[in-house]
Amino acid sequence: MLRKLANYLVLVIIAASLTYFLAGLSLNPKAKYEGRNPPVPIATITKSLDDINQNPDTPILERFGTWANGVAHGDLGKTIDNSSVNDDFGRRVGVSTRLLLIATLLGSVGGVALGALGAIKQYKFFDRFTTVGSFLILATPVFVLGSALQIGATQFNDGSATIKVVSEYDSEFQGRWDFEALVNRGQHMLLPMITLVLIQVALYSRYQRSTMLDVLGSDFLRTARAKGLRRRDALVKHGLRTAVLPVVPLLVYNIVLLFTGATITEKTFGWHGMGEWLVDSINRNDVNSVAAVGLFTAVLVLIAGLLSDLLYAALDPRVRA
Repeated sequence: MLRKLANYLVLVIIAASLTYFLAGLSLNPKAKYEGRNPPVPIATITKSLDDINQNPDTPILERFGTWANGVAHGDLGKTIDNSSVNDDFGRRVGVSTRLLLIATLLGSVGGVALGALGAIKQYKFFDRFTTVGSFLILATPVFVLGSALQIGATQFNDGSATIKVVSEYDSEFQGRWDFEALVNRGQHMLLPMITLVLIQVALYSRYQRSTMLDVLGSDFLRTARAKGLRRRDALVKHGLRTAVLPVVPLLVYNIVLLFTGATITEKTFGWHGMGEWLVDSINRNDVNSVAAVGLFTAVLVLIAGLLSDLLYAALDPRVRA
């Protein structure tokens, strides 16, 4: 594990560096000042971009060295608006975490359970119904699914505001975390959370059903039944534990990487999380913010790799041996 961790750290450094070079060479922070009337003096543009280390006239290696030195000391630099990337990063991660944490847990557990149950009830009504439903959800674009839920919630509200259809909270609850504010945030979270849960349940259930079907006819499961173990206990203790092994890497990587933001869902429901931040940063030619998202993603891949290895070893004693 220590050897893998060292390898992952090297990969994180490489991935983060490549992201910075890609952003620094392809984005044009000067575009912020173009087309203004009256024109902004060149000296002013140069000083403003130098102050935030985003001047494209400065050699890319020099800019990268300044950025990397700041990252080593916990400073992700300045945004194109001269605000702290650290502050934006912390706020956006908090927003995405609040939205995605419950959704990923419900989606992964629900998908595994639904897929396993579908395999056990193969070709029965439940299996056919969940299969059709899963493929229907997977074939529907995320923004269409989100918009359909918004329309349905509007009809359900019938002039009231029971279910909120956009944004993270009402303006009067900004900065508040009392009971009333938490209820309001929960009302805003419901629709995007349902969207994410439906997509994840549909995805994971297809994989889990397939792996569970491979296990149902296995010798070790028949042996467990022959020794007197009840069918339900044999399926849960031996069948599901084995069937979930191939799905573990997919589950872990998808769950962890969701914290980089669910871009389309966040855009659809007006949540200002990591996914929206990445899109907006690219549109605004904000090199440091894009690099921060790239670094965060690389670290999450490292964490996902380690968690995947640990969970695989916990579920499969052969790996530990």
